[in-house]
Amino acid sequence: MLPFRDTLHTWAENADESLTRLRARLGLLHPLQLVPYRSYGTPERLYVKGRLLTDKGIGEPDPTASRWNNLLNMYRRFDSNEITGAQISIRPTDGSDHPILTDEEGYFTLNLTPKTLPTPVDFLWYPVEVALQQAPPPFPTPHGLRATAMVLIPPPDAEYGIISDLDDTVIETSATNLLRMARTVLLRNARSRLPFKGVAEFYRQLQLGRNGKRNNPFFYVSSSPWNLYDLLDDFLELNGIPPGPLLLRDAALKRQTAAASSHHTHKLHEIENLLLTYPLLPFVLIGDSGQEDANIYREVVRRHPGRILSIYIRDVNRADRAALVEQVREDLRGDKVEMLLVQDTVQAAEHAAATGLIFHEAIPAVEQEKAKDEVEE
Repeated sequence: MLPFRDTLHTWAENADESLTRLRARLGLLHPLQLVPYRSYGTPERLYVKGRLLTDKGIGEPDPTASRWNNLLNMYRRFDSNEITGAQISIRPTDGSDHPILTDEEGYFTLNLTPKTLPTPVDFLWYPVEVALQQAPPPFPTPHGLRATAMVLIPPPDAEYGIISDLDDTVIETSATNLLRMARTVLLRNARSRLPFKGVAEFYRQLQLGRNGKRNNPFFYVSSSPWNLYDLLDDFLELNGIPPGPLLLRDAALKRQTAAASSHHTHKLHEIENLLLTYPLLPFVLIGDSGQEDANIYREVVRRHPGRILSIYIRDVNRADRAALVEQVREDLRGDKVEMLLVQDTVQAAEHAAATGLIFHEAIPAVEQEKAKDEVEE
């Protein structure tokens, strides 16, 4: 079945690429768009990632947008025209220039060693310029097409990092109910989607930690596809949730072997990369009981003893999933890592204060935002 699927998908990809090139020759294609992704690195290594696509005209999220308009924008996100073989120039602020070609899905990725670093933006973020040098024929090369990729580097005095899931942890998607999930994902935009009550203030307090410098880094690991990057990044900004690299998954079938396409494998791989990149930084893990987060986080604890401070799992109100989390929690007692199944963010904040992750004085702010979110729901 796999060879047949691969052959069929290769044929479909080739046909789609041929159609895109034909539309470009006829002048019917949308303008090109550089989409840099937030990424992460160290003072010795910057990881830059992004994509070159045609601009489908998805505007700023509008709270008054109709369901039909939101559905149309979601279709546009997945009906992407990727530009293969484009010449991209990546230019950090040290004056160096790093050429790279986009791959078959329009992605460009590069690890580079900077000679110097500029003053960071908001304690953590380092800008890297990305410019289109030459689009492959028959695509026109627009003059001066460039964008800024932001790379997160935790400062030396960061207390800990936070690795958080997104779906049903930060943003309501109802992943355990397929009909409700489809309605939420397809028919809402970044403004009409709802965060979990109090989550923004709780995350802001974790970013502040106990040194008050707002320099504890956030990383968001999700099995959502890269096509949803703009929606998820806008959602974090609009709701005042600390920004961080969004470590998403490629939706292209040709890239997905049985192992690579696994939710469990993807999340474990991304979390492992983070722990290896920052060997001296401890982490807090946050997820939900709807999928495999508890099992994944148990494996992380076992593979990296002493690196995990606490684990918070949001209860999605399913008895079978809660029982699984409780079993994992018991398993982790011997590892001296507490996994807490929480009903709301106030409960998580109280535990975080009791264990020294945040100040006790932060709890009323989380309570107030939770109450405010309940009124606005």
